[in-house]
Amino acid sequence: MYHVKEAFYSLQGEGARAGRASVFCRFSGCNLWSGRERDRDSAACRFCDTDFVGTDGQHGGRFGAAADLAAHLEGLWPGESDGAAPYVVFTGGEPLLQLDEALIDAMHARGFEVAVETNGTLPAPAGIDWLCVSPKAAASLALTRGDELKLVYPQAEAPPERFTGLDFRYFFLQPMDTTALADDAQHLEATVAYCLAHPRWRLSLQTHKITGID
Repeated sequence: MYHVKEAFYSLQGEGARAGRASVFCRFSGCNLWSGRERDRDSAACRFCDTDFVGTDGQHGGRFGAAADLAAHLEGLWPGESDGAAPYVVFTGGEPLLQLDEALIDAMHARGFEVAVETNGTLPAPAGIDWLCVSPKAAASLALTRGDELKLVYPQAEAPPERFTGLDFRYFFLQPMDTTALADDAQHLEATVAYCLAHPRWRLSLQTHKITGID
Protein backbone atom coordinates (compact mmCIF):
# COMPACT_ATOMS: atom_id res chain seq x y z
CA MET A 1 0.00 0.00 0.00
CA TYR A 2 1.34 3.42 -0.99
CA HIS A 3 0.21 6.48 0.95
CA VAL A 4 0.43 9.65 -1.13
CA LYS A 5 -0.15 13.08 0.35
CA GLU A 6 -0.38 14.80 -3.03
CA ALA A 7 0.63 14.50 -6.66
CA PHE A 8 0.80 17.28 -9.22
CA TYR A 9 2.40 18.50 -12.44
CA SER A 10 4.69 21.53 -12.21
CA LEU A 11 8.25 22.76 -12.77
CA GLN A 12 11.13 21.58 -10.63
CA GLY A 13 12.04 24.56 -8.47
CA GLU A 14 15.41 23.63 -6.99
CA GLY A 15 18.83 22.23 -7.69
CA ALA A 16 20.46 21.04 -10.88
CA ARG A 17 17.18 20.36 -12.69
CA ALA A 18 15.38 23.56 -11.77
CA GLY A 19 12.89 24.54 -14.45
CA ARG A 20 12.25 21.01 -15.72
CA ALA A 21 8.63 19.94 -16.17
CA SER A 22 7.90 17.19 -13.64
CA VAL A 23 5.20 15.10 -12.09
CA PHE A 24 5.67 15.28 -8.33
CA CYS A 25 4.56 12.49 -6.02
CA ARG A 26 4.74 13.46 -2.36
CA PHE A 27 4.56 10.44 -0.08
CA SER A 28 3.09 10.71 3.40
CA GLY A 29 5.31 10.22 6.44
CA CYS A 30 8.89 10.94 7.45
CA ASN A 31 11.42 9.29 9.72
CA LEU A 32 12.88 12.58 11.02
CA TRP A 33 9.67 14.39 12.03
CA SER A 34 6.07 13.34 12.57
CA GLY A 35 4.82 16.37 10.63
CA ARG A 36 2.91 17.60 13.68
CA GLU A 37 3.83 20.94 15.24
CA ARG A 38 3.77 19.56 18.78
CA ASP A 39 6.72 17.32 17.86
CA ARG A 40 8.82 19.85 15.93
CA ASP A 41 11.10 20.97 18.78
CA SER A 42 12.14 17.38 19.54
CA ALA A 43 12.49 16.27 15.91
CA ALA A 44 15.74 15.49 14.10
CA CYS A 45 14.59 17.90 11.37
CA ARG A 46 13.00 21.06 12.78
CA PHE A 47 12.76 23.40 9.80
CA CYS A 48 10.59 21.46 7.32
CA ASP A 49 7.97 23.65 5.63
CA THR A 50 6.05 20.84 3.91
CA ASP A 51 2.75 19.21 4.83
CA PHE A 52 3.18 15.46 4.38
CA VAL A 53 0.60 14.20 6.89
CA GLY A 54 -2.28 12.12 5.58
CA THR A 55 -3.50 11.47 2.03
CA ASP A 56 -5.91 14.36 1.60
CA GLY A 57 -3.90 16.60 -0.75
CA GLN A 58 -4.39 17.23 -4.46
CA HIS A 59 -4.51 13.88 -6.28
CA GLY A 60 -3.49 12.17 -3.04
CA GLY A 61 -4.78 8.85 -1.80
CA ARG A 62 -3.94 5.24 -1.03
CA PHE A 63 -2.84 2.91 -3.79
CA GLY A 64 -2.72 -0.83 -3.33
CA ALA A 65 -0.39 -1.73 -6.19
CA ALA A 66 2.55 -0.15 -7.99
CA ALA A 67 0.71 -0.33 -11.31
CA ASP A 68 -2.22 1.63 -9.86
CA LEU A 69 -0.04 4.47 -8.59
CA ALA A 70 2.05 4.51 -11.77
CA ALA A 71 -1.09 4.85 -13.88
CA HIS A 72 -2.33 7.64 -11.61
CA LEU A 73 0.94 9.57 -12.00
CA GLU A 74 1.10 8.95 -15.76
CA GLY A 75 -2.28 10.62 -16.04
CA LEU A 76 -0.78 13.86 -14.70
CA TRP A 77 1.79 14.11 -17.50
CA PRO A 78 0.53 16.15 -20.50
CA GLY A 79 -0.55 14.19 -23.55
CA GLU A 80 1.45 16.45 -25.85
CA SER A 81 4.94 16.91 -24.44
CA ASP A 82 6.98 17.87 -27.54
CA GLY A 83 8.95 14.65 -27.33
CA ALA A 84 10.29 15.38 -23.84
CA ALA A 85 10.92 12.32 -21.70
CA PRO A 86 8.30 11.99 -18.95
CA TYR A 87 9.83 12.80 -15.57
CA VAL A 88 8.59 11.96 -12.08
CA VAL A 89 10.02 13.22 -8.78
CA PHE A 90 9.29 11.18 -5.67
CA THR A 91 9.53 13.30 -2.55
CA GLY A 92 8.01 13.62 0.90
CA GLY A 93 8.23 13.59 3.82
CA GLU A 94 10.70 10.82 3.22
CA PRO A 95 10.00 8.92 -0.02
CA LEU A 96 12.32 6.00 0.69
CA LEU A 97 9.96 4.83 3.42
CA GLN A 98 7.65 3.73 0.59
CA LEU A 99 9.32 3.87 -2.82
CA ASP A 100 10.31 0.40 -4.00
CA GLU A 101 11.63 -1.35 -7.10
CA ALA A 102 8.12 -2.37 -8.15
CA LEU A 103 7.01 1.25 -8.44
CA ILE A 104 10.24 2.33 -10.12
CA ASP A 105 9.85 -0.48 -12.66
CA ALA A 106 6.22 0.48 -13.24
CA MET A 107 7.22 4.10 -13.95
CA HIS A 108 10.03 2.99 -16.27
CA ALA A 109 7.55 0.78 -18.14
CA ARG A 110 5.57 3.96 -18.86
CA GLY A 111 8.66 5.73 -20.18
CA PHE A 112 9.31 7.87 -17.12
CA GLU A 113 12.69 8.95 -15.81
CA VAL A 114 12.60 8.53 -12.03
CA ALA A 115 14.05 11.10 -9.62
CA VAL A 116 14.06 11.01 -5.83
CA GLU A 117 14.56 13.73 -3.23
CA THR A 118 15.51 12.10 0.08
CA ASN A 119 17.09 12.93 3.41
CA GLY A 120 19.55 10.12 2.68
CA THR A 121 19.09 8.19 5.91
CA LEU A 122 17.59 5.07 4.30
CA PRO A 123 18.93 2.71 1.59
CA ALA A 124 17.63 3.36 -1.90
CA PRO A 125 16.05 0.73 -4.16
CA ALA A 126 17.68 -0.04 -7.49
CA GLY A 127 16.73 1.76 -10.67
CA ILE A 128 16.61 5.42 -9.60
CA ASP A 129 17.75 7.67 -12.45
CA TRP A 130 18.41 10.88 -10.49
CA LEU A 131 19.17 10.85 -6.78
CA CYS A 132 19.12 14.06 -4.73
CA VAL A 133 20.15 13.80 -1.08
CA SER A 134 19.32 16.60 1.34
CA PRO A 135 21.03 15.90 4.69
CA LYS A 136 19.31 16.94 7.88
CA ALA A 137 21.11 17.97 11.09
CA ALA A 138 23.03 15.19 12.78
CA ALA A 139 21.13 12.35 11.08
CA SER A 140 23.49 9.67 9.77
CA LEU A 141 23.58 9.15 6.01
CA ALA A 142 22.97 5.76 4.45
CA LEU A 143 23.40 7.31 0.98
CA THR A 144 26.82 8.82 0.37
CA ARG A 145 26.80 8.95 -3.41
CA GLY A 146 24.35 10.18 -6.01
CA ASP A 147 23.67 12.95 -8.50
CA GLU A 148 23.25 15.97 -6.26
CA LEU A 149 23.66 16.81 -2.62
CA LYS A 150 21.44 19.73 -1.62
CA LEU A 151 22.14 21.07 1.85
CA VAL A 152 19.81 23.55 3.52
CA TYR A 153 22.06 26.20 5.08
CA PRO A 154 22.85 27.00 7.81
CA GLN A 155 22.36 23.96 10.00
CA ALA A 156 24.53 24.02 13.12
CA GLU A 157 24.76 20.22 13.19
CA ALA A 158 25.34 19.85 9.45
CA PRO A 159 28.22 22.05 8.28
CA PRO A 160 29.05 21.74 4.56
CA GLU A 161 32.55 20.52 5.39
CA ARG A 162 31.03 17.29 6.65
CA PHE A 163 29.86 16.36 3.15
CA THR A 164 32.53 17.57 0.71
CA GLY A 165 34.24 14.17 0.55
CA LEU A 166 31.09 12.35 -0.59
CA ASP A 167 30.60 11.06 -4.12
CA PHE A 168 28.08 13.45 -5.72
CA ARG A 169 28.17 15.19 -9.10
CA TYR A 170 26.78 18.46 -7.76
CA PHE A 171 26.91 20.17 -4.38
CA PHE A 172 24.24 22.78 -3.65
CA LEU A 173 23.65 25.08 -0.71
CA GLN A 174 20.09 26.29 -0.30
CA PRO A 175 19.28 29.13 2.11
CA MET A 176 17.01 28.03 4.94
CA ASP A 177 13.51 29.39 4.46
CA THR A 178 11.71 30.53 7.62
CA THR A 179 8.75 32.72 8.48
CA ALA A 180 11.06 35.60 9.45
CA LEU A 181 12.16 37.80 6.55
CA ALA A 182 15.15 39.16 8.47
CA ASP A 183 16.40 35.63 9.15
CA ASP A 184 15.87 34.63 5.52
CA ALA A 185 17.93 37.59 4.32
CA GLN A 186 20.75 36.61 6.66
CA HIS A 187 20.58 33.01 5.51
CA LEU A 188 20.80 34.06 1.87
CA GLU A 189 23.75 36.35 2.57
CA ALA A 190 25.57 33.61 4.47
CA THR A 191 24.88 31.04 1.75
CA VAL A 192 26.17 33.32 -1.00
CA ALA A 193 29.27 34.08 1.03
CA TYR A 194 29.97 30.39 1.60
CA CYS A 195 29.59 29.54 -2.08
CA LEU A 196 31.95 32.35 -3.04
CA ALA A 197 34.53 31.13 -0.53
CA HIS A 198 34.06 27.45 -1.47
CA PRO A 199 33.44 27.27 -5.24
CA ARG A 200 32.63 23.58 -5.21
CA TRP A 201 29.26 24.56 -3.76
CA ARG A 202 26.57 26.12 -5.93
CA LEU A 203 23.68 28.30 -4.84
CA SER A 204 20.23 26.71 -5.04
CA LEU A 205 17.17 28.94 -4.72
CA GLN A 206 13.56 27.85 -4.33
CA THR A 207 12.48 29.36 -7.63
CA HIS A 208 8.95 28.00 -7.30
CA LYS A 209 8.48 30.21 -4.25
CA ILE A 210 10.12 33.21 -5.89
CA THR A 211 7.89 32.93 -8.98
CA GLY A 212 4.77 31.76 -7.17
CA ILE A 213 4.59 28.49 -9.12
CA ASP A 214 2.74 25.74 -7.26
